[in-house]
Amino acid sequence: MKKIETRTIVKVAIAVFALFLGIHYWSSISGLLGKLAGAITPLVLGFVIAYPLNILMSFFERHYFPRSQKKAVAKTRTPVSLLLAIVCLVAFITLIVVLIVPQLVSCIKLLIAEIPSFMESVILFLEKHEINSTVLLEKLESVDWQARVSQLIETAVSGFGDVFGVVVSTVSSVVSGVTAIVVAVIFAVYLLLSKHKLFAQTKRVLTHFLKPDLYKKIKHVGDVLNNSFHRFIVGQCTEAVILGGLCTLGMLLLRLPYAPMVGTVVGFSALIPVVGAFIGGGIGAFLILTESPTQALIFLVFLIILQQIEGNIIYPKVVGSSMGLPAMWVLAAVAVGGGVFGIFGMLIGVPLAGALYRLAKEYINTKPPIYKK
Repeated sequence: MKKIETRTIVKVAIAVFALFLGIHYWSSISGLLGKLAGAITPLVLGFVIAYPLNILMSFFERHYFPRSQKKAVAKTRTPVSLLLAIVCLVAFITLIVVLIVPQLVSCIKLLIAEIPSFMESVILFLEKHEINSTVLLEKLESVDWQARVSQLIETAVSGFGDVFGVVVSTVSSVVSGVTAIVVAVIFAVYLLLSKHKLFAQTKRVLTHFLKPDLYKKIKHVGDVLNNSFHRFIVGQCTEAVILGGLCTLGMLLLRLPYAPMVGTVVGFSALIPVVGAFIGGGIGAFLILTESPTQALIFLVFLIILQQIEGNIIYPKVVGSSMGLPAMWVLAAVAVGGGVFGIFGMLIGVPLAGALYRLAKEYINTKPPIYKK
């Protein structure tokens, strides 16, 4: 019989004791984990901001005097590339705002201008159904207004404390949210400025504590995930630009109103895989409805046709081929990810599926079959 080592017995005892503590003090541990999750949320958000911004930053780093060996160029490459990436991102957001806000203001003005005609139609409806002012006055006079006012005052006084609490809670949430975003942006900037040093430190720690074979496997999985998400973001942005351009061009050919604004909204919402264009389409249809119901119906038919082309041809080809993922698995990843985690699942489902597909393909091609013929 093989003798059990003392070290193994100690490990099992520690694991059992930790399991006991986790079960017995689960309420306290879950509360502590919740506070910890809230504390690290700005850092996680900063990483989420830094990752796509790093794609643009890396592009400028590759083209910032790539053949120069001067120390001044090497020292300024990272900060200058980050500054150019931020400027491009701000310029892109400004362009979207310039395209959307003016036409949105004109649409709101049109809605306000339509209020008098809407009131006239309401009056005509009341007259048609013989609901005249005399009947309304009789109904208003039959109401005990003194009792109603007293009841309203009592309700307002009793609910003042609740309203004050809601206001304080809302203001606190807004302030904490803004603070978290500011901290996340600052953390993202620090991450990008020191990314080369962080990569070197991470490599040093992993190689110090892990075996070489395990380190190579972890590094390979990380490289595959990074490559998959990188290609997905680039492909998704490319697909959104294509869809927004096609939507704007089609609306101009059909002479539909608000073409630049609606095309921008549809393209921006298309960053959500497959179904995002429908979200932008709903907003566009509502805006066009203020001009003409017929044109809104034409726009919906046009968008359905465009969405079919985008969902079955453009999206699988642009995003799927850029990741080496077949079109069928792109659609499956969107459906499963969206069904499990909603919009966030749609965003991460495709790159995760691409990474798993590549790892599975490499494993099958390099490993012998389990059961030989």
